[in-house]
Amino acid sequence: MSTLIKTLLSCCILSTSTGFALAQEQVVNLYSARHYSTDEALYTGFTKATGIKINRVDADDAGILARLKAEGSASPADVILLVDAARLYKGETDGLFQPIQSKVLNEAIPAHLRSAASSNGGISWFGLSTRARVIVYNKIKVQKDDVDTYEELGDPKNKGKLCIRSGSHPYNLSLFGAITEHMGEEKAEAWLKGVVDNLARSPKGGDTDQIKAVASGECDIAVTNSYYLARMMRSTKPEDMAVVNKVGVVFPNQQSWGTHMNIAGGAVARHAKNPANAVRFLEYLASAEAQNYFANGNNEWPTVKGVNADNPALKAMTGNAPFKSETIPISAVGANVTKVQQMLDRVGFK
Repeated sequence: MSTLIKTLLSCCILSTSTGFALAQEQVVNLYSARHYSTDEALYTGFTKATGIKINRVDADDAGILARLKAEGSASPADVILLVDAARLYKGETDGLFQPIQSKVLNEAIPAHLRSAASSNGGISWFGLSTRARVIVYNKIKVQKDDVDTYEELGDPKNKGKLCIRSGSHPYNLSLFGAITEHMGEEKAEAWLKGVVDNLARSPKGGDTDQIKAVASGECDIAVTNSYYLARMMRSTKPEDMAVVNKVGVVFPNQQSWGTHMNIAGGAVARHAKNPANAVRFLEYLASAEAQNYFANGNNEWPTVKGVNADNPALKAMTGNAPFKSETIPISAVGANVTKVQQMLDRVGFK
């Protein structure tokens, strides 16, 4: 065999071998707004089950959407995880996600917790966990019956009693978007004006700050995502235990439309380079194993039908009983955000 032929054969074998190795190196590139250390178990579990390596970039929802826009078709992102319904809706309407077909996800995730189907039947994003927007109150100063609906947050009987974070924060925008869907725009704006009139102080801080403000007497009622309270309930710190002992919690509107539920959700990036791996990752997050990580790791409720959260704080918060949650489409909540922002400006809600 000539030297030339041997050299060519050697090159071909090397190229084939190298190409095979590269083909076996499976990855999925994740842009995540979930900043919870307990989620590491999710990522480890996926890689262990599939052999697919996860490369992760962490940022907040707004930062991720801005980055996707800036990167365009050059973006390496395969999967996007966001922690708010309005931001998921915005990512969809800005064309940053690609609709996918997944029988696993369609069967696992209830229709109102995912995007509307596109023209080809694909779904742009899926809710993977839920958190309730609840009301906490000072057990000594406030009667539970006076704060058992969202409407009562704007009732004059609660004037000067309310603490809440910025109206423009995504968690509140989604709550207000849901209330607009339930009430209609005119009544929702009047309600927002009542909320502003009832503030004990200007909006500031995060949800944990609102809970502490109720316990300290700075205000008597506040709005928070359920997992912030659950974290404090599971804490062994004396100062957290003291706060929890002073506040009660209400899951509002049990006699009407139910408690507002926001979501953390996932989507496949529009320009995903590893779309099959991206779908596989989202399907893994809908597995019973992953859903229990969501429940116990960050005190959230699973979205998958038939998976029950075995979380002591969540059980204690609800009296170990089911509660009524709203079932309006999350996509409708997102669609109302622009209206809500305009209403907030008009009523002076900062």
